Amino acid sequence: MKPLKIIFAGTPEFAAVALRALLASEHEVCAVYTQPDRPAGRGRKLTAGPVKQAALDNDVPVYQPLTLRDADVQAELAAHEADVMVVVAYGLILPSEVLEAPRYGCINIHASLLPRWRGAAPIQRAIIAGDTESGVTIIQMDEGLDTGAMLEKRSCKISTEESGGQLHDRLAALGAEAVLSTLAKISDGTVSGEAQDDALSCYASKIDKKEALVDWSRSAVEIRRLVSAFNPWPVAYTLLPDGQRLRLWQAVAIPSESDSSPGTVVAANKTGIDIATGDGTLRLLQVQLPGGRQVSSSDFLNAYALKISAQLGE
Repeated sequence: MKPLKIIFAGTPEFAAVALRALLASEHEVCAVYTQPDRPAGRGRKLTAGPVKQAALDNDVPVYQPLTLRDADVQAELAAHEADVMVVVAYGLILPSEVLEAPRYGCINIHASLLPRWRGAAPIQRAIIAGDTESGVTIIQMDEGLDTGAMLEKRSCKISTEESGGQLHDRLAALGAEAVLSTLAKISDGTVSGEAQDDALSCYASKIDKKEALVDWSRSAVEIRRLVSAFNPWPVAYTLLPDGQRLRLWQAVAIPSESDSSPGTVVAANKTGIDIATGDGTLRLLQVQLPGGRQVSSSDFLNAYALKISAQLGE
């Protein structure tokens, strides 16, 4: 296999996993494109993202344009004369001039078994929907939203205990493996694409923080999925009787019949805090008060007097 000259474009940790794999491979990463630094932490100090940090650690030139629609930016990118551009959770739209600049175009690691979930939040949407399987797809990028020809797929099961963060980490590693395999096929001329069936696609819209407020009228199973999907961000929450936010980090659904209205505390002991829902009971296992740390429900009850029949939520 002939090593390829690669431009890498990405921003968060999911992308950095793939970049580190490429940097450790025989391929040459000639440039890294990533989003401009963002304010982070309590001091709101401008902070380099994971991809930028990985690039700097390996002395790879970093470019952070605000847009790729600028002619000068496009000319600068084309001047690298790359064989291929690998794009992973970059966050900027790639116009046709960029898509066509590398010799073999641009390929993308997408965290879904396409065409199932297209869009910004496929990992969380898969968990919320109750999917039992997820995976990654390497696609040949076109101007549509995750609509390109599928070059390679890797699948994995989603367990009921799995959080969004845990699935994220597994898919990041899977994506790194898959893109290296695809690049080998591009290099030796054996890569082939499969068209997506648009009729099978769903839109994985960006997560809105407002979605994190639990609606207790939904079923225990649905709320459990929400809690799992939103761990570690934005974290599902409810309101305690005194108005404080209680963040919900881990929970399990318990089939049960109750006459209590949704949001009512029906049990609170060392095994957890049981809340009535629209269908079944949700047992809270790991929670967090504002300014506090994540604790077991048992430890929470030792510090907070939560009464049976108390009402949670708005």
